[in-house]
Amino acid sequence: MTGRARARSRGRARGQETPILGASQAQEAQPGTSAPTEGKLVGRGRQKGAPGPFSSEDVVQISAGFQQVRLGERGGRRRDFHDIGINTRQAMEHVKESKCGTTGSLIHLRSNFFRILSRPQWVLYQYHVDYKPQMESRRLRTALLFQHEEVIGSARSFDGAQLFLPRRLHSKETLLYSTTKNGEKVQITVTLTNELPPTSLVCIQFYNIIFRKILRILNMQQIGRNYYNPNDPLNIPQHKLTIWPGYATTILQYESSIMMCTDVSHKVLRSETVLDFMISLRHRFGDQRFFDICAKELIGLVVLTKYNNKTYRIDDIAWDHNPNNTFNRGDTEISFMAYFKSQYNLDIKDTQQALLVSYVKRMGPSGGPPPGPAMLIPELCYLTGLTDKMRDDRNIMKDLSEHTRLSPEQRVGRLNRFVSNIQRNADTQAELDKWGLSFDNELLALNGRVLTGERIFQGSRSYDYNPWTPEWSRDMRGVPLISAPALNNWLLFYTRRNSSEAQALLQSLGKVSPPVGIRLQRAVMVEYEDNQESLLRAMQYNVGPQTQMVVVVLSSNRKDKYDSVKKYLCVDCPVPSQCVLSRTLSRPQALMTVATKIALQMACKMGGELWSVEIPLKQLMIVGIDCYHDIVAGKRSVGALVASLNQNMTRWFSKCVLQHKGQEIMDGLKNALSAALKSYLKFNNCLPSRIVVYRDGVGDGQLHSIVNYEVSQIMDSIKSMGTDYLPKLTVVVVKKRINTRFFAHIDGKVSNPPPGTVVDMEVTRPEWFDFFIVSQSVNLGCVTPTHYNVVYDTSGLKPDHMQRLTYKLCHMYYNWQGIIRVPAPCQYAHKLAFLVGQSIHKEPSMHLDDYLFYL
Repeated sequence: MTGRARARSRGRARGQETPILGASQAQEAQPGTSAPTEGKLVGRGRQKGAPGPFSSEDVVQISAGFQQVRLGERGGRRRDFHDIGINTRQAMEHVKESKCGTTGSLIHLRSNFFRILSRPQWVLYQYHVDYKPQMESRRLRTALLFQHEEVIGSARSFDGAQLFLPRRLHSKETLLYSTTKNGEKVQITVTLTNELPPTSLVCIQFYNIIFRKILRILNMQQIGRNYYNPNDPLNIPQHKLTIWPGYATTILQYESSIMMCTDVSHKVLRSETVLDFMISLRHRFGDQRFFDICAKELIGLVVLTKYNNKTYRIDDIAWDHNPNNTFNRGDTEISFMAYFKSQYNLDIKDTQQALLVSYVKRMGPSGGPPPGPAMLIPELCYLTGLTDKMRDDRNIMKDLSEHTRLSPEQRVGRLNRFVSNIQRNADTQAELDKWGLSFDNELLALNGRVLTGERIFQGSRSYDYNPWTPEWSRDMRGVPLISAPALNNWLLFYTRRNSSEAQALLQSLGKVSPPVGIRLQRAVMVEYEDNQESLLRAMQYNVGPQTQMVVVVLSSNRKDKYDSVKKYLCVDCPVPSQCVLSRTLSRPQALMTVATKIALQMACKMGGELWSVEIPLKQLMIVGIDCYHDIVAGKRSVGALVASLNQNMTRWFSKCVLQHKGQEIMDGLKNALSAALKSYLKFNNCLPSRIVVYRDGVGDGQLHSIVNYEVSQIMDSIKSMGTDYLPKLTVVVVKKRINTRFFAHIDGKVSNPPPGTVVDMEVTRPEWFDFFIVSQSVNLGCVTPTHYNVVYDTSGLKPDHMQRLTYKLCHMYYNWQGIIRVPAPCQYAHKLAFLVGQSIHKEPSMHLDDYLFYL
């Protein structure tokens, strides 16, 4: 492991969920907030640009069903729903009839989908419900309405503002009268607003509402988007961790039928409370640094309050508040201590602890302002997820993986038991029967194709790899690289304590470099004191314009030291650099392997070319785009664009742009693409006749933005090269965070499908030109396919060619001698955006644009 690898994203531990707070399932006001209100669908799903190609009737339904109605409970905005109806396939003549490829060998698969066997034959009626006088509490609104079961019936779904019924009431406007416990008379007006056929988009989303109700009947608790079973916890007491098993479910219209995608999920909870964590920080850092350290560690984390099983993101710490403070609860004022005692029978022990602040993002049903921030008691909040320190602990990760990294056979068994439990439960069946729904009890059977492996070209030789373990680190030993610049002037920085490791690295690099064709002169050794300031001074004094490479041996994985190296050598004094931990060099048995990887990284960071695969298309430029949100630098977005410069996809142009909060990331990337085209022109004396853009980093519901905004920005970049320049353009959205899984039966047991497996039927979407590719091989757990969606295409590439090109590019990532999960330019763009967002926080020098300096 090199030093670069250790700077893993803190985003995995903090801010990875977007909880919807306070408004959704709250039965009364959260402490310290105004009364809860139901919200519109907000957040990343709200997009700019014109709507997709809907009929006027669809637009009315979507407007009423998606924008005004809070369909579902807390976390009710389901992934993919804002993408429904965006029919990008209709503009592509070559895939209108069929988007399926034909090459490769047939393989029979199962997938984690269950068909809906019967759908309701009724029309879904949507009503708006008004109260006079206004009732703020959702629980009270629901209770008052449900007093009239003889009118509205037992089959109903109500979110506090909108009512859905499978039958039409006698009148378009129905007046009902109820009485509160206090004797107050309330008039309820139920007004018909929509009649939705079972095939409408809102109805499909409504099926998800019904199914989430099924999960609640099974006593599962919603956390974020998924449901978990707190009654069946997996405890890991030696690490103070608890795992709640659960499921992620989504019902959508797929190629031939409406199906439910179901995957196993796990929620990792820590046994320590936020207060425990704060106390330990005070002990470690003392009172003087405590407040700054505490804010840095806690803000952005997601916590769980077990008294109501809700997740909250910590946005601030109210140091001037404690549990003795009061807030308004209706017309009375009550302290936090009294509230939790009366509401949950919980005694707060530490009366002087500061309170946590979580801002409520949702809007009220009438479009009013959101309620005030939720104030949380640290003593009652449990940390979720893992810290970087925990991830670095092999024992913790090993024990966790035993419970969470299920084999294909275990995952299939868990999914089958899940559906079986639903079908055996009388209450869940009664609820499904009420709405006329039923599900298949077997996983979906479908066919895929396995593409043949690629031949790897390295220098004057070529070789094949084992298709079941697609990596070629052994095959490439002793084979000269395609090209490698001679390394004549380079520096090796080390501390006195790590001098032996530095010398061992130098000797090993001298042994492994000649066989692969890297000419390596002896480095200039520079010793520095083991602190950040000394290292920076040593670099300022020794690194000059003639320096080709800087290698730094770091004594620890402290982020600030690594960041200072990268900032100076990427911005102030642009030189390719390589950091490596002394711990990585301390194992003699692994030193040659480590040295080989470092030598290869050094070579390609200076413009070397390691290996290639056959790319038949001529004058082709491949572009990868990814984004990263820089939390440190004021939540700015970092966009990275990486573009190929030559026919073999072995040379790359890289550009990074920093956008301020609220700016469209593509505005800056438009200039980056223009710069890439100019660099291609300089490299080849011609412009590419075909451009394929792989757009990664696209969140849920952002397809509108890609189709309606970013494609036009890409076109503007192309037009800037001249009015007569009209290359063929393809834009592909790459999606990694998906719940789809595939299983193969091999040698009589359930297994992962082999690398190169392509699926382009059954579980794809009819309105898209999309496909799945399994490109990796994993030793543990289930392999996750990658979903590719061609959203724009004027090249007319056949499905076979598009799939094959995508798979070829998964072979071209120079940081790993094997196939990776996404095309290489996507991974390069990710690495660049991550480096800038995590460590540099500035745009790298343009002198490094033609180098893979960020590997």
